[in-house]
Amino acid sequence: MATLTLEELSQILAPGQPVAGLDLGTKTIGLSVSDIGRRLATPRPVLKRVKFTQDAALLLAFAAKEKIAAFVIGLPVNMDGSAGPRVQATRAFVRSMSEKTDIPFVFWDERLSTVAAERTLIEMDVSRKKRAERIDSAAASFILQGALDRLSSLARTAGAD
Repeated sequence: MATLTLEELSQILAPGQPVAGLDLGTKTIGLSVSDIGRRLATPRPVLKRVKFTQDAALLLAFAAKEKIAAFVIGLPVNMDGSAGPRVQATRAFVRSMSEKTDIPFVFWDERLSTVAAERTLIEMDVSRKKRAERIDSAAASFILQGALDRLSSLARTAGAD
């Protein structure tokens, strides 16, 4: 199972299974994890990227430790909706990961997630140095929280039917 839509994921997730959010950068991978009720995204420490095989091993160890059922990965589309080199790199990363794991991936439009994360950290009076350390995980939390909110909406709609 490589990639799913959020609607497809909502059909296969069992109760109590956490989901992880990923903000894939060139130097780090921002991480966040949902609670078992899938209501709240919580940032986790970033993974420093080295090379794909090591990155994949660290990510899968993280997934095993946290009992992750799916990854929601930010898709960095341009503001006009077009796909640039970072979108291609993200899709390639997911394709390569799908050869190493059965954990499904869901792409989530991450436009402005880093901007929103930085704004929040500034509002919390986090120093510039600490913001640089935390921004990727904060962005992963914004990505995951958006997906969790949509999953919740899908569950309410399904329950009303």
